[in-house]
Amino acid sequence: MDGQAAKIRIEQLREILRENSRRYYVDNAPTMSDYEFDQLMHELERLEAEFPQFDSPDSPTKRVGSDLDAPVGANAESGARQGFVQRRHRYPMLSLGNTYSIGEIEEFAARADKSLDGMSFSYSCELKFDGTAICLTYKGGKLVQALTRGDGVQGDDVTDNVRRIASIPQQLHGDYPEEFEIRGEILMPYAAFDALNREREAQEEAPFANPRNAASGSLKLIDPEEVARRGLTCTLYHIPAESVTFDSHSQALDAAASWGLPVSEERRICHDISGIKAYIDHWDTARKFLPYATDGIVIKINELACQRALGYTAKSPRWAVAYKFKAEQACTELLSIDYQVGRTGAVTPVANLAPVQLSGTVVKRATLNNADQMALLDIRVGDWVFVEKGGEIIPKITGIDPAHRIPDAARPAFPDRCPDCGTPLVKAETEAKWFCPNQDGCPMQIKGRLLHFVSRKAMDILAGEMTVEQFFAAGLARTPADLYEISKYQLLGLEGWQDRAAQRFLDSLEASKQVPFERVLFALGIRYVGETTAKGLARHFGSIDALAEATQEQLLEVDDIGDVIARSVHDFLHDPAHLEQIARLRAAGLRFDGAGSDAALSDALAGKTVVISGNFSISRERMKDLIVAHGGKAGSSVSARTAFLLAGTKPGPEKLKKCEKLGIPVVSEEEFRQMLPDVVFSDGTDRAFPPQSASRSASPTLSGQMRQEEEQLTLF
Repeated sequence: MDGQAAKIRIEQLREILRENSRRYYVDNAPTMSDYEFDQLMHELERLEAEFPQFDSPDSPTKRVGSDLDAPVGANAESGARQGFVQRRHRYPMLSLGNTYSIGEIEEFAARADKSLDGMSFSYSCELKFDGTAICLTYKGGKLVQALTRGDGVQGDDVTDNVRRIASIPQQLHGDYPEEFEIRGEILMPYAAFDALNREREAQEEAPFANPRNAASGSLKLIDPEEVARRGLTCTLYHIPAESVTFDSHSQALDAAASWGLPVSEERRICHDISGIKAYIDHWDTARKFLPYATDGIVIKINELACQRALGYTAKSPRWAVAYKFKAEQACTELLSIDYQVGRTGAVTPVANLAPVQLSGTVVKRATLNNADQMALLDIRVGDWVFVEKGGEIIPKITGIDPAHRIPDAARPAFPDRCPDCGTPLVKAETEAKWFCPNQDGCPMQIKGRLLHFVSRKAMDILAGEMTVEQFFAAGLARTPADLYEISKYQLLGLEGWQDRAAQRFLDSLEASKQVPFERVLFALGIRYVGETTAKGLARHFGSIDALAEATQEQLLEVDDIGDVIARSVHDFLHDPAHLEQIARLRAAGLRFDGAGSDAALSDALAGKTVVISGNFSISRERMKDLIVAHGGKAGSSVSARTAFLLAGTKPGPEKLKKCEKLGIPVVSEEEFRQMLPDVVFSDGTDRAFPPQSASRSASPTLSGQMRQEEEQLTLF
């Protein structure tokens, strides 16, 4: 791979990993398995090592996934919220390096032995719990603070909610330190998870995909008493070596158990690699009988003096590594195949399976991806198939058991017409999927686009799958513009609607008129235009009119826009039907220019390109939004055109070095604040940094899962 190809692939990997990290930590609605994510991360690590000229301190290989300001995600429910107070961790809360290879565990042990140069040490082997990380602080034996991992530097304060988890003591006993931190995992046992999903399904709400998502979502509820009902539990596994005087990690955890803290009893001290392998082999089978989810084994250097000597990378401790179990696999009968049509017209085959237990949930459906994948598997209805659910995400069929094949079983014929509207399907040479071209007449595409439009990341309108289905069936909505013409009288005429629910829906429609242009552009559902692309286009062109007038060549001038996206945007905005819809939405009051919730606060940074590096009191994306809101441009790398580097804590050394070389000023966050004029907001505050909008709670009346991505399948 040459340098240019490597640069393109590195940027692709970083974008994919950032997006899927957000889906995992923030939305609690991952669409990629842990294994797939880890393999991409390892590929990025290899490329960055091979091409160090493209290294960046902002790379996902050097940053911890963040759960800060977790919003209501596709797998959340009424009562989930954002807006928790954020507090700094006393010690950084990093993530673990991980591997699926025993050989790499051997390499980890060899590196530790070499670095410790004769120091005697052992290994503490522990289960890797699949929940959501928590950091507890005790003072005088009382629980005084509980923080999520956040971005590793600061986390959300969820103390009130954690106090409602029965396994976490409010008061310790015994000879405990005056003040200390202890870290672990909040878990939802399978029994509590199944009960919660039965309750949600009875209320016609989307079930959680897995116990980890359920635990994370429950921890971020508004009502602590509801948290208490969820059956959450906790296992603690680490006291930072800087805060205790014990000789070893195992001594610290034994002491924590004596104080009444919930520490796993499944730990084992191993003295060599053979002991580690035996522990891994045992739990690869035994974990299936545990009452909660685990996804691997953590191996730690046990002696704290050795931990201190080995230290940390920017992202992970050098004294610990996680061995991840391969995806759990089950074998079951393929009963039939359905063909689903997504909002872009893509037709996806979905296998209906005889129910089988897999990774803590009962699996009944699995994606087959596309016609090529079906042909590659040589799959037949009636086959017994192997199903994997790596990372407990959407199940996939990975193979068949030929011994169970029925004689003369026929290959399923992929449809040549849309299974929903009957239109002949089409397939481009560069596409793996078949598409229904009947965009404006295919019911599934119409409903898919409406679901996309109302979703939280788009217009954030109080309507889910059932509501859209109801509107479509009643003839009230075929296009997004139709939603703004629905009256309260019409709503009250629908089954199940009461005055309060109708008013909340109408209020959410009115609130959506304040959604900034970049999200409106995303909501339009232009093929290949995701959140990031929509943001780039909106900021580059400033209005829908300028965007519609742009040639394909001008569209290519925008960062990360290639020929395919440019052609898709150009074609969409030259379609008379789409232009008519945009005109109706504009007439309804939606924003189709750069004015947004954070836009046009001032022109203090007009004409200036600002590059940011390090950690700040707010998220990096929020900081970039503020630069744009005050007239500037958020740059990605330092160049001669950079006005200044905005440096938070721990800025990238390479960026600092380049600034020094080019004579570019370095500005602190405090200095940056002083550059911006105060702005008076409706909440009475007077500052340059605007308040973040409050999240709304989903209406239980308007239940149903909002689709966030074009081909995400509801498989549970």
